[in-house]
Amino acid sequence: MNPTDYAILYKRQLSENVYMMRIHAPYIAAERKPGQFILLSVDESYGERIPLTIADADAAAGSITIIFQKVGLTTTLLADLEVGDHLAAVLGPLGQPTHVSKVGTVVCVGGGIGVAPMHPIAKAFKSAGNRLICILGARNKDLVILEDEIRAFADEVIVCTDDGSAGRKALVTAPLKELCEQMPRPDLSIAIGPPIMMKFCAETVRPYGVPLIVSLNTIMVDGTGMCGGCRVTVGGETKFVCVDGPEFDGLKVDFDGMMKRLQAYRPQEQRMAAEGQEHQCRMMAQAEKLEKK
Repeated sequence: MNPTDYAILYKRQLSENVYMMRIHAPYIAAERKPGQFILLSVDESYGERIPLTIADADAAAGSITIIFQKVGLTTTLLADLEVGDHLAAVLGPLGQPTHVSKVGTVVCVGGGIGVAPMHPIAKAFKSAGNRLICILGARNKDLVILEDEIRAFADEVIVCTDDGSAGRKALVTAPLKELCEQMPRPDLSIAIGPPIMMKFCAETVRPYGVPLIVSLNTIMVDGTGMCGGCRVTVGGETKFVCVDGPEFDGLKVDFDGMMKRLQAYRPQEQRMAAEGQEHQCRMMAQAEKLEKK
């Protein structure tokens, strides 16, 4: 198999709009480190490239794993691909890798699809000899992802759902606060998920002096620093998530400014999603015409 053919080796639907794919990309699999991401293009006729975190990698098998949510045109097209199909291009690994070391007790908090980028980081901290506690949050039990995979290596896993259909009926900040109130306190916390969740994780750990790392991958656009769309303010300084991050000191991030920037793209995302549906309808119409001939 050509190392640059980017064949889809495995596909699984994790929840209603969340998919896992394993892609043949041996060069990336060999170099990838926790916290890094790729840029991928679904096909040559539609050239948008999107950044996605590398959720896992197998250097021996030459594969990388991505987990994504179907929200716009490109992710809709990606979700339509099946095993044996090929991506037009995959570029990576990109971004600054996570600084992993033995610090003691590490608490990793993942919200929704944020559990996917959290997975390799949590695994790396456990491999470094840390005690690892993972908090997984979702709206309901059907949206909890990678629970079994994370239980396989974590010392403790706490599941929280908004409706109480799995684990505790609580926000992820509730167990995070309880852990911070215990002695000894966690030596490090990591939060990845919706910006509002990461903001409240920061405010939860701040009074206890527990360091927090956050990944701001949700704001990335072109993934190379050229568009400037991923500008964030960290400690009063302007940073570009795709080249300076995606991880930053969560106690220094201006989350309010970041959330305003994310909302600026909402109309375009909705329009692209609608175009994706229209695109699928045209394809179905063409297929029906061919069947009638």
